[in-house]
Amino acid sequence: MIISENSKPEIAEFQRLMRKTDIFLNNEAKTRENYFQKRTAQLLEEDVCEALKNCSKGTKFENSIQLVSGAQFPDIIAANYYGVEVKSTIKNHWISTGSSILESTRIPNVERIFMTFGKLGTPVEFRSRPYEECLSEIAVTHYPRYKIDMNLKKGETIFDKMGISYDDLRKMSNPSAPVAKYYRSKLKPGESLWWSQDVENIQEETVPMTVKLFSTLDKEEKDIYRVQMVTLFPTLLGCSQSKYDNPSLWLLTQKGIISTHIRDEFSAGGQVEMKTQAGIIVKMPAIFGRIEKYKEEIIRTLNFSSIQTLTENWKEDLRDDRLCQWCELCAKNYAQGDKSKYDIALSVLYKVFNFYTVNNKVNYVAES
Repeated sequence: MIISENSKPEIAEFQRLMRKTDIFLNNEAKTRENYFQKRTAQLLEEDVCEALKNCSKGTKFENSIQLVSGAQFPDIIAANYYGVEVKSTIKNHWISTGSSILESTRIPNVERIFMTFGKLGTPVEFRSRPYEECLSEIAVTHYPRYKIDMNLKKGETIFDKMGISYDDLRKMSNPSAPVAKYYRSKLKPGESLWWSQDVENIQEETVPMTVKLFSTLDKEEKDIYRVQMVTLFPTLLGCSQSKYDNPSLWLLTQKGIISTHIRDEFSAGGQVEMKTQAGIIVKMPAIFGRIEKYKEEIIRTLNFSSIQTLTENWKEDLRDDRLCQWCELCAKNYAQGDKSKYDIALSVLYKVFNFYTVNNKVNYVAES
């Protein structure tokens, strides 16, 4: 890494250097198009670095520019404060996928970064812009990464859309949280953020690399996922035709599992006889029987799920009495506005989980 003997040059001086470098590279491209079209990403970084060194002669940046070896961000540093990230495409456009939003490999002390983009399709051209001004969206490979658009207009960056500055986002301990919140607000029915179910615990490389069929799992694994789905999605007790959509998306995107008959995991078996708190026997859908069967596992799942996970899936703020709140949501989805059905369902669930009511206050007694 370069340690500059110069005092930190002003941003205007670095901007002049970048403009001069663009002119230099574009002049080179006119006479050496075949050369640039054969350059790999790594070799192009070397070309840009040499161009910067050439153009920095006689400026405060002379002898302070160096290509950084290894997987660090950005690719080139200048005066130990400025940086240049080099991206390219062999196609005839100005769009590409950029670096991770986490910036865990960012070089310390580098505060201002420019993007130098090489469009290596015919005709070969180069453009440079402040890094944050050409980041249009956030795309996902195994972790959220910026999407680069060198033609992006002022006011159209991802930071403008999110209402947060680039510097504020990059300095956060968990930048994926506001990103997930923004993209979650844009979801349409049937869509899911496959890369971030629980942004409090997201880490790189956590998305399953393979997928498998639910039918190939052993009984214990199937039970675990049934419990998690009914806990996270009380809507499974409703009557909507789309009630299996979100659990299916969750199962695929968070666990890498495909279920071709997910409905049967909850509804097969017709009706079951259940008792209300008053001891009255009523017939309820099969899913109530499954809840009774897995009640201890449901309690553990509720207790160990993060606030973020439950609030995002339940679509309401989390109360201290998670189990009671979940029972109410299940009954609400089952009843669909029918108070009589709601009261019966809630009474059945209270019986299952050993609730009792005193002075209109619901209490829970754990079974010994």
